[in-house]
Amino acid sequence: FWDAIRRLFAETNEGRLRGYKATRFSFNTSGGRCEACEGQGIKRIEMSFLPDVKVPCEVCNGARFNAETLAVRWRGRTIGEVLALSVDEAIEVFAAHASIRHALGLLQDVGLGYLTLGQQSPTLSGGEAQRIRLAAQLGSNLRGVCYILDEPTIGLHPRDNRILLETLARLEAKGNTLIVVEHDEETIRRAGHVIDLGPGAGHRGGELVAQGSADDLLRTPASVTGRFLAQPLLHPFAARRAVSAATAAIAVQGARLHNLKDLAFRIPLGRLTVVTGVSGSDRKSTRLNSSHMSESRMPSSA
Repeated sequence: FWDAIRRLFAETNEGRLRGYKATRFSFNTSGGRCEACEGQGIKRIEMSFLPDVKVPCEVCNGARFNAETLAVRWRGRTIGEVLALSVDEAIEVFAAHASIRHALGLLQDVGLGYLTLGQQSPTLSGGEAQRIRLAAQLGSNLRGVCYILDEPTIGLHPRDNRILLETLARLEAKGNTLIVVEHDEETIRRAGHVIDLGPGAGHRGGELVAQGSADDLLRTPASVTGRFLAQPLLHPFAARRAVSAATAAIAVQGARLHNLKDLAFRIPLGRLTVVTGVSGSDRKSTRLNSSHMSESRMPSSA
């Protein structure tokens, strides 16, 4: 929808007087963009052996365009200020422009209303990028397509997970086929057909344990997934409180990797455990104090 927004700026009285075309309002081409930062709004400072640091461009102050381009306003806003709008805000601003509002509404439908229009793609999480692609598919109105998704719920808040599932349901309602590789309980319960592999992980897997509805898995004794679904659905924090820290723990025996020397320790379940020490001690140190891992303080040298 950015092409349509750029045309709106080119069609303003100020834009016409200056003879600007829509390309003037692209931060990817020279002429209208800030050349000091090449339209990025930020500058990257190399820090030698440390990670690079990004700072706002001192010429455009992050607006991404030069002063002449920013002199053109559409309904009181510069092109840089429009880029700074969130999707939720932009829907109100462009309410009278059906094509722009429709595209923004698709992003809002998949739970991305908080993103700004100028959000740079490298800063998106994997889940955000995947939902943007799903929004594009919702807008394409394609039918009879087979979509394959690999664990789309990873990193999502349960609220966003429900939004994602509603998006998948809309794609299904259009007559499309969806194949989702997933371990999320809510996604499994919402599926029309489940293929359960196992019976274990790694070399103990690779076999078909059960297939059918979620209820069919419940009636299959060999299905670990079925036994999991048979348990009461607990809120994650409720499940955490139910854990007895005195008895439930992950036990690690004989850990050997790089410079780790046959370590043995326990990690209590339902607690925040911090593994700390001198920086690089996992490879350089010969000792790991694990007796109070959940209460250790960060040493000043870490």
